[in-house]
Amino acid sequence: MSFQQGLSGLNASSKNLSVIGNNIANANTFGAKTSRAEFADMYAAALNGAGTNNVGIGVNLGAVSQQFTQGNITTTDNPMDLAINGAGFFQITDEKSPAMYTRNGQFKVDRDGFIVNNNKMKLMGYQANDAGVVQSGGRPVALKLNTEGVAPSPTDLVTLKLNLDSRLPATGKTAAPGIDFADATTYNNATSLTVYDVRGQDVALGFYFQKSDAAAAAPAPAGSITWNVFATANGVPVGGVPAVPVATLVYPADGSAPLGPPIALGGKIPIPSITPGPNANGAAIVPMTNVTLNLESATQFGAAFGVTDIAQNGYAAGQLTALEFEATGILVGRYSNGRTSAIGQLELATFRNPQGLQPVGNNAWVGTHASGDPVPGTPGAGNMGVLQAGALEESNVDLTGELVNMITAQRIYQANAQTIKAQDQVLQTLVNLR
Repeated sequence: MSFQQGLSGLNASSKNLSVIGNNIANANTFGAKTSRAEFADMYAAALNGAGTNNVGIGVNLGAVSQQFTQGNITTTDNPMDLAINGAGFFQITDEKSPAMYTRNGQFKVDRDGFIVNNNKMKLMGYQANDAGVVQSGGRPVALKLNTEGVAPSPTDLVTLKLNLDSRLPATGKTAAPGIDFADATTYNNATSLTVYDVRGQDVALGFYFQKSDAAAAAPAPAGSITWNVFATANGVPVGGVPAVPVATLVYPADGSAPLGPPIALGGKIPIPSITPGPNANGAAIVPMTNVTLNLESATQFGAAFGVTDIAQNGYAAGQLTALEFEATGILVGRYSNGRTSAIGQLELATFRNPQGLQPVGNNAWVGTHASGDPVPGTPGAGNMGVLQAGALEESNVDLTGELVNMITAQRIYQANAQTIKAQDQVLQTLVNLR
C-alpha cells in the first residue's frame, strides 16, 4: 500500500461528492437530468510483459454520465410552458451559434414576437404561411408571432342550411311578388348573419323567404312549389327598390333539394352586387361584389322552419389575443375577430447517444461527435415524445437516493483517508528504526 491509492481514492470520492452535490442543487431545476460518477481502477503496466498479480495503484474518474430518464410532469397555469412526454429535445438558437438542445420548456414571448426562454434563446420550428399552412420539411427557423395582426377578408360565400315549412300559406302573390320588410305578413320566415366588406366592416345581411302562389314555369315537374328569397344589407334591399328576389327556389313535390338552373336559380346563386346602408355609426360600407349564396342544402318538408347551419367566409381585422400549443407541436393563434390560425410548428430532435451531449449550462446541451447528428421530427411523429402544453418536466433527481449516496461517498472518503494515515504510520515506524 502507498499514498497513491489513498490519494486517488480521496480525489475520486471528492469528485463523486461534487456530482452528488450538483444533483441535489438541481433537484428543483425544470428539465435538469441527474448525473452519475463512473469510476475505473488503475494498474501500472509491467516493463517486460504482463504480470498476473499486479497490485492496483488506485482509481480514476472514468466519466460523469447524465441519465436521460423521464422526469415527472407537473401542470402549470401558463400556456407557454411546454413539457415533452417521451424522447426528444427542444431546439433553441441565438441565430448566431449552432443550435442547442434543452428539456426545459419555460418559454415566453419577447417584444419582437419570438418565443424565447429565460436566456433569450429562441425556440425553433417551422413557420406557417398567411393561410395558416405550416411550411414543414425545410430548415427550422426561430418561431415568430405575427405582431401586426391579421388583415380583413371580404365575404364572397354565404352558406345556408335550412328547412322551409311546406305547410305554410303563400304570402307572395302571382301578380306582385313584392315584399314589405316591415310587414311580417308579406313573407313567411327570415334569418340573418354578419358578413364583411373589403375593409372588414360588418354588414347585417338578412334573408327573407316568401312562399309564392305562382305555378312553377316549365320544365319544372308538376306539383313543384316556388319560394322567393329576398335580402337586405344593413336594412337596404339587395337588388334595388322595389325589392326583387335575389333567388327563386323551385322545389319538387318531395320537398328535397331545390332544382337547379335553368329551371330555377337553386343551389349556388351568384349575387352580383350588394350595396349596404351605413353602419350603426353612420360610416359608409364598401359595396360587396360577386358574393355567392349556397342554398344546396335548403329543403322544403312538412316541418317547422329551422336553420341548421349558417356560415360565411369573411372576417374583420384582428389582433392576436391568445396562444395555444397542440400535442403535435402546432402553435395556434386566437385573434380578436374570432378566427384561429396556425402560426407554426415546433420541431424536436433526438440523438442516437444522448449521453454524448455536452452540457453547457442554463439547462442546455450541444451536440458532439459522440452524440451523433440530431434526428429532427415533430412531436408525436415516429419515436418522438408528445407535447404537453401548460406543463413542465421536473428534474429526474431522486433526492432520497442522492442523500444516501452522499453518506456512502462520505464514508468512502473517510476510509481512503484512513489508508493514508496507515501508510504514514508505517513510514513513521521505519523512520524510528535504530
